[in-house]
Amino acid sequence: MGGTDETRGQGATERVRAYLGSFTSAGGRGVLAADVDPETGALTVTGATDAVADPSYLTLADGVLYAVSETAPGAVAAFAPGGPAPRPLGAPAPVDGSGPTHLSLAGGHLLTANYTSGSVSVLPLAGDGTPRPAAAVLHHEGGGPVADRQEAPHAHQVLPDPSGRWAVSVDLGTDSVRVCALDPATGALRVHRETALRPGYGPRHLAFHPAGGHAYVVGELEPAVTVCRWDAEEGELTPLAEIPLVATGSAGPAYPSAIVVAPDGRFLWVAVRGTDTIAVLVLSPAGDEAIRSAAVPCGGAWPRDLALDPSGRRLYAANERSGDVTWFDVDPQNGTPVRSGSVEAPAVTCVVFG
Repeated sequence: MGGTDETRGQGATERVRAYLGSFTSAGGRGVLAADVDPETGALTVTGATDAVADPSYLTLADGVLYAVSETAPGAVAAFAPGGPAPRPLGAPAPVDGSGPTHLSLAGGHLLTANYTSGSVSVLPLAGDGTPRPAAAVLHHEGGGPVADRQEAPHAHQVLPDPSGRWAVSVDLGTDSVRVCALDPATGALRVHRETALRPGYGPRHLAFHPAGGHAYVVGELEPAVTVCRWDAEEGELTPLAEIPLVATGSAGPAYPSAIVVAPDGRFLWVAVRGTDTIAVLVLSPAGDEAIRSAAVPCGGAWPRDLALDPSGRRLYAANERSGDVTWFDVDPQNGTPVRSGSVEAPAVTCVVFG
């Protein structure tokens, strides 16, 4: 994320915009743009484009907005973020995989995690930042004990580690996290290490501690966060402890989705679908321990994504089934989100800032 929505001692306030992804197949408007009020954090949608189907996840890098097209076959599209609505930059590029759910920039390439095909694709970028067709695809192998969800690999996220040396992919189907080396010349991915998590855990997303020495993996099939040690020198992820996200005996299913770590490393938040809550975890100063301290309503139904604004003082929940983005002021003392407002966004799936 870039920019700032607060004055930081110099009297200058930069304009901050938000971009929302949504499922067009479920009534969403595609990729939406919104102004962010610097005083309240309120979003005002200014326009949208449905130039690509089901843009469920977005990332903004080097002045270009990228979106997956979570379709079969899958694709990636690029947009110019300026103006009332994002403007498409050329035709979408195929990823040689199905159902991409996440993307990130690493080693000068665009990486996508393809859920349905259980693979990670590497797309080179043209000089103007637009993606070209996939140059390499890494196919995951394996499965897990949950028959209807882990019958095959299901890559759900791929992102660079804080050092920029590794690409890390999280696979819900194989109960594992793969640490990969990326060849910047060819785009080829090579598995360096694979870290196994508890069978049936269904890891969905991972977030790094800002100090870079720890990471947190959220399970979708088991509502918990696994605290891990991260060794960037060796490219090694080591599980340390598993922290439940719901109280023992809680009624109904719980399916965690997005995970966010505070910029100062004091707190961690996880969106939990089913219970429709945001779990708050307090982190130790070293980042190696976590304690669940609270859970607050997400402001809607089925929170698929969470995002902090650039100041780190507000948290935004993309509530897919209720069709809204709800924002919260974060209590600086205990990290608890306090609801402040919401905006309508049908079938919303993602929020990014720039």
